[in-house]
Amino acid sequence: MTPTGTLTRPQPAPRTETPRESSGLTALGPEGTALLRLLDDTFEGWGTAAGAHAMTMPPLLPAADLARLDYYTNFPHQAVVAANLDLSRAADPTTLCCDTGCFPGEALQPASLGLPSASCYGVYLDHQGRAVAAETLVTVVGWCFRKEERYEGLRRQLGFRMREIVALGSREHADRHLADFTEKITAFAEALDLPLRREAACDPFYDKGSSKAVLQRLVPVKHEFLYEDLAIASVNTHRNFFGDRCGITVDGTGEPAATSCVAFGLERWLSALTRRHGDWEAARRAVLRARSAV
Repeated sequence: MTPTGTLTRPQPAPRTETPRESSGLTALGPEGTALLRLLDDTFEGWGTAAGAHAMTMPPLLPAADLARLDYYTNFPHQAVVAANLDLSRAADPTTLCCDTGCFPGEALQPASLGLPSASCYGVYLDHQGRAVAAETLVTVVGWCFRKEERYEGLRRQLGFRMREIVALGSREHADRHLADFTEKITAFAEALDLPLRREAACDPFYDKGSSKAVLQRLVPVKHEFLYEDLAIASVNTHRNFFGDRCGITVDGTGEPAATSCVAFGLERWLSALTRRHGDWEAARRAVLRARSAV
């Protein structure tokens, strides 16, 4: 008990990170895997109940397409790319990484594939050049990759899974999507006894000096839900940015589609739930109770 008589929640015993974890590469055992699947099933169910079509996006995307979406301009510090070995550079390229653990740049072909930092990029590229219904919803889960200054267990990883529910169509539909899921996330967190803090954030979808960038500072396009200092979910509006860049139009009007998305970092939810409830089993029970209450 604390001095005020409030029951303190157990916290997992601290442990030293393994070399893989400190490199952003964390494995999940059976209990963690089961909880991750339970959470993802919950969030996907929210999407399909709202009318979302479940889709699967490729794990890599053409770097040229991501560049067209200003990804490497806006997020160069997070970018991760993939390159093939250049077999013409050495008789046995497999020996090149023995001393350093890395293949040198001269042993690689130009990197033409990007590893996306969010699941929704694949959705916009898949819909490019198409007309969509005014109230289109898509849900996807995918591996995402971000270069971080440091990695920390399940909190910050090089590769992690993100469930997203994406709205495409009219501006009213995109705005309503975020309002509905803001209420859903808030109610779920309350049922989980997981105190979340909602804060405005910023994604640089527009040139810093443009009128749209000024509008973004006045009317934030992104809100994050934080447990302690960690963002575990977000709601994001892009207005017609991706509609313009990908040539996605609204069926019947021909106007560029507005888009918005709701994102859940699954491993980050695992970290928050086990910190709050003490262990995998207690966290699993909390999720099952909350699912039935929301």
